[in-house]
Amino acid sequence: MEEIGPVDYLIVGFPGNEFRGEIAPALGELVDAGTIRIIDIAFVGKNTEGEMVAFELTELDPEVRDALESTGIEVGGLLNEDDLKSAADGLEPDSSAALIVWENVWARKVAQAMRDAGGELYAFERLPHDVVQSAREWALEQATV
Repeated sequence: MEEIGPVDYLIVGFPGNEFRGEIAPALGELVDAGTIRIIDIAFVGKNTEGEMVAFELTELDPEVRDALESTGIEVGGLLNEDDLKSAADGLEPDSSAALIVWENVWARKVAQAMRDAGGELYAFERLPHDVVQSAREWALEQATV
């Protein structure tokens, strides 16, 4: 079996159940470039009464479904009912979420090199976008003073 690169998991919410297809082309570009590989994707929501609903790729709007299918998604069954329920628990009524699992193909070689060198991962965190933007704005302000 081929080694796999680092794998990330994301839940992105859509208030008002307004999931549209803009995300699929962006994912497709990353897949086509060999940057990531989509391992699994699932969708969950709450209706207006607050009851959980889960839906498959085949149940999405045809335009959204086609765009996502074009990314080469391998619905691998990594996400299970417990994952969907956990994601739904955090949703407000009349909202939905996409759960996406992807491999960072770009990092395969360096991750393997780190393992081969006896390296052990002690920490890995993703910095929130707004924190990075604030830091960049502050640095730019300091550079112009």
